[in-house]
Formats: sequence, structure tokens, C-alpha cells
Amino acid sequence: MENIFENVGELLTEDYVRTGEKYLPEKFLRKGRIGLPQISEVEVMRHYKELSDKNFCVETGMYPLGSCTMKYNPKVNELMANLEGFTNLHPLQSDEDSQGALELMYNLQESLKILTGMDSISLQPAAGAHGEFSGMLVIKKYFEKLGENRKKVIVPDSAHGTNPASASMAGFEIIQVKSNEKGQVDIDDLKSIIDIQCKDIAAIMMTNPNTVGIFEEKVLEISEIMHKNGSLLYYDGANLNAIMGYTNPAIMGFDVCHVNLHKTFATPHGGGGPGAGPIGVVERLKDFLPVPVIEKKHDGTFFRNYNMPDSIGKVRSFYGNFGVLVRAYTYILMMGKDLKRATEDAVLNANYLKEKLKGVYDIAYNEKCMHEFVICGEKQKEEGASTLHIAKRLMDYKIHPPTVYFPLIVHEAIMVEPTETESKKRLDDFVEVMLKIADEIKQNPDIVNSAPHSAPIKKVDETLAARHPDLRYKA
Repeated sequence: MENIFENVGELLTEDYVRTGEKYLPEKFLRKGRIGLPQISEVEVMRHYKELSDKNFCVETGMYPLGSCTMKYNPKVNELMANLEGFTNLHPLQSDEDSQGALELMYNLQESLKILTGMDSISLQPAAGAHGEFSGMLVIKKYFEKLGENRKKVIVPDSAHGTNPASASMAGFEIIQVKSNEKGQVDIDDLKSIIDIQCKDIAAIMMTNPNTVGIFEEKVLEISEIMHKNGSLLYYDGANLNAIMGYTNPAIMGFDVCHVNLHKTFATPHGGGGPGAGPIGVVERLKDFLPVPVIEKKHDGTFFRNYNMPDSIGKVRSFYGNFGVLVRAYTYILMMGKDLKRATEDAVLNANYLKEKLKGVYDIAYNEKCMHEFVICGEKQKEEGASTLHIAKRLMDYKIHPPTVYFPLIVHEAIMVEPTETESKKRLDDFVEVMLKIADEIKQNPDIVNSAPHSAPIKKVDETLAARHPDLRYKA
């Protein structure tokens, strides 16, 4: 039997070579077998199971990754996204054949309108940064339509790095506004920028609560300043989970926003994706949204509306990451009014951790935080171990490292976001480990500086790994 298959393989190879000779130079044609490993199915499964066991996920342990909102992803979301009516649907099918999917997308748009206060929503952007870019294109198109040549965007010094990048990609110049001693936008600095460059300013991009986990108390004053200048406000929805149900971007005076569905509404987003970053706009900007927008006819049927002459056009193939949209809509339906409870628990958990760690660790801004807070690790660095080593030592205790060295305005930053997922028991475990590490730094810093000790891959030279990655498979 083996000889039969070997002969078939040889015949196939010869046939492919003869076919390939018509189209490819001889040097590109394979003359023999591929050389793939010859192993059984069970060995393949054991290999991938072993790799899976080495991986860390939110089901493994706590994932306090500040600014990333790595909350638990309910498995019912996966069941809904894998329904055959969704998975077997082709994006090129007609509206008549796609009514279920279109109704789901329409209902998700309507839900996001309520949660953000915006007047119109596009589900197309495929990630948060993609939503930022799309929103900035909307702002750009708006001013072009008015005949105003506004080319500058204000970004706080604490902002996510994607904010200035997205605005720059859309063709804007970036002006940085400083933070004050409370970690909020410095109003005096903002006013001085507006006074000097008033007619050049298209918008300000803000996150609220901001990237250090503090609510911008002067947001209404900022909105008034910007609108009086004829400028717009863009809301980075990365931290929407800290205000959901209590306020929204429209109430705070924002004109454009994006929502990280993969964060706020609990869909998997490790490893770079997939994500979803729908954008919302106020009434005067709705004609500029990406096409298509899902709309409802008088007879109750749904359709994809491409008839938007002022639209910025498509920003992604088809209609966004549909599977993520299904998961997010499932989460919204499942939670209902308890979305507000998720906000409460996220804020409560963060403040509990902050108060428990305060004193042993320095808190960058000792204000009441929202969903996350930032530790300054300068004291621990002076005692013998840097922020990076603290993060790596956490891995030995089955805790994923928090975000480190961000935001840039905090030296030796450790950004902690427990989300609403974690119980008090888990929070107390995290506090115990952090206090233990602080003691280790004082008593035996080498054990921290050489961590991790229990991970599949021990301490690595990260600079060397980044400059010389080994990505090849060698048979």
C-alpha cells in the first residue's frame, strides 16, 4: 500500500513539474518531495496541545493588562458566532438572503447609539486604531466640505500612541497638549494653543477617562473651548468600559467616537486581533461615514446603504469583522442593564487594588481612579529591580504582566487594569504577590532580575530577539 502512494506522489510531482514548466523558470520548480515531517495525527495533536499548554490566556490566570481590557470572553458568544446561519453566509449574498445578519448589525448599531449618544454608527472599521483613522478621515472630509483648510489636531501627552499616528495618517499635523499635576489636560496650555493657532485646529483627540485612569473633570470646558473655535472633539473609546451606562461621549460634548467592541464587549483579541472599532458621529457628520451603513426600510426589511455621496468611502473589505460583531451583540443582549454593573465593578476593582498597593508602591496620580491606575516603579528601581523585572517576576506567580513603560509621562510605569472579571479573592492574590515581589526586591533582587523562572522560555535578550528574529522552519 505504501508503494502505491509513493508512486502516486511521484506521478503527481511529475505532472505538476510538466505543468509548471509552461509558466515558471526551471530554477523555481521542485524536483523532489517537499520534505515535510512524516508523523502521525496523534503526534501532531500532542505537539499543538503542548504549545497550547505553554500559552497564557485569561482562562489561565489574571490578565491585568492596563489599557487593553483583557476581560473574560463568555463562551456563549462563541456559540452564537458559530451558528451555521452566520458562518455559512457569504458577504456577497444579496440583502434579501442576508436579512438575519443585517438585522443583527442594525440592532448593534442602535445599541451603540444608545451607549455612545451618537446619532449614526458605521460598523466597518476593523480595530480601535482603524476606527480612529476612519474618524479622522470623517473630520477631514467635514472641513473640506466647509471649505476650511484646518490641518492640525491636538493630542494630550498621555494619549494612546495610535492617536497621533491615526491623525498623522489622515494628513494632520500633531500638536501636543500637556497634562497637569492631576494627570488631566492642562486647560491653560490648551487655551494658549488655541489662541495661537485657532483657525488651523481641526480637532482634539481625547480618551476619558484618560490613559492614566483619571476622569477628565474639565471635559465640558474643553468641549466649549473647542466648539467655540469651530473645532471638533474626537473620543477614543478605548476606556468606554469605565463610563458605560453612567455617561457617554455625546453628553461630554464629543462629535466623533470609536468603540473597541473587542474590549468593552468581551470578544477575544489577543495576538493582534481580530478586533472591531465601529465609529459613531453626531448628526452633522453622518453623511461622511464609511459605506455601507445598515438601514431599515418602512416594510421592516434591512439593506446596505451605499447611496452616500459625501462618504469617505469604504475603509475595509465588506462590512467589518462580522464574527466580532456577533459576539459583541450577544454580550450586550446577555448583559442588558447589567452593562452598568460591569462599569461599577471595573472601577471598584481598580480602586481596591490601588488602595491596597499604595504605600509599598508609589501611585503616579493619587486621585480616585476609574478602571485602571498607574504605578511608578522608581522606588523599586532604586532598590534593585526595574519595572520590566517586576512584570516578568509576576509570570512566576501565574499572573500576566501588566502594561509597562506606558503612558510615557510616568517613569517606570506599571499600568494595572483588573477589569470587572476578577473576584475579590483574585484581587487579594494579586496584591499578595505584588507585596511579595516588593519584599523580594529589598531582600534578594537577583531572584526578581533573573525572572521568569517557571515560564517555558526563560529570560531572553529582547533587543537581540527583535533585531534577529528566527521565523523559519527547518526540516
